[in-house]
Amino acid sequence: MSYNKPPSDIPDRGERPSEHGGEHGAEHGAEHAGEQRRESRVRRQARSNSKDITPLLKGWDYEPGTINVRKVSGNDGQPKLQMRLDLGLLQMELTGRPDGLKPHGCESLLDYYESQLKEHESRNGTELGFHLTGQQCQSLREEAVMYYHRYLSLFVLEDFSGVVRDTDRNLRVLDLCGRYAVDEQDRLVLEQYRPYITMMNTRAAASILFTDKRYAEALKVIKRGIASIREFFERFGQLKALNHSNEVRVLKRFAREIKRKMPIDPLARLKSELDKAVHAERYEDAAKLRDEIQRKNAMPQRSDSKAQG
Repeated sequence: MSYNKPPSDIPDRGERPSEHGGEHGAEHGAEHAGEQRRESRVRRQARSNSKDITPLLKGWDYEPGTINVRKVSGNDGQPKLQMRLDLGLLQMELTGRPDGLKPHGCESLLDYYESQLKEHESRNGTELGFHLTGQQCQSLREEAVMYYHRYLSLFVLEDFSGVVRDTDRNLRVLDLCGRYAVDEQDRLVLEQYRPYITMMNTRAAASILFTDKRYAEALKVIKRGIASIREFFERFGQLKALNHSNEVRVLKRFAREIKRKMPIDPLARLKSELDKAVHAERYEDAAKLRDEIQRKNAMPQRSDSKAQG
């Protein structure tokens, strides 16, 4: 069988392509590579412009029943506070209003309405005539929720001074609405939270002192907090509910923890042993303990007498 060479304009498979065909293939390859680079840049830009928060939550799982918070650095270089929720997160500023806004140029709506009250008193010489509408009270309540989320987060992070600041502030909301709201419902609706806010404020203030080992002062703070909660129940004629108050139980438990850290007072220990002996009807032991207590009490008096002589 004879072999016929292909026409000159059709290159044989084993022959080298023409220079024109090589240039066309190279150009096509360069265009394809350029197109891939452009697509890659578009994808990267799309990711950078995406508002999807999934990457932010990766590795930070939601834990039911747990207040899961963290501090992060914001784009403005300032630290931010984040609280993990089941469907995402809350991000808050560490100071000022948690959402970073300044309503009416003030730090918060509360500050604005308090300044309005002062202006009213300055103009009229009395607070009479100043009032808060239902919508204004609603806005104050919504704002208070922001501070609630923040002071919970700060407590978890043991930023107790921040907790004191925000709980003090929310108690002022209760006082303002309770005194100046037009509608009775607006005056009372937040009062149910007063024991809880008072408890958190007291725990934080006492925790600062506890950390500094100022145990006696911490106990005094807790006693004042419990007294404040008691006044709340008395005011609403529900003193019996005090015994079932979870807030009081929390504070008493903290007080016991503080007492365990305090140096034992020998006289207080003897009195405790005396009470136990009497309760157990160990009267002979009780008599000895009374004698010992009397000797302890008399010792400073003898020292004073010698000093005077």
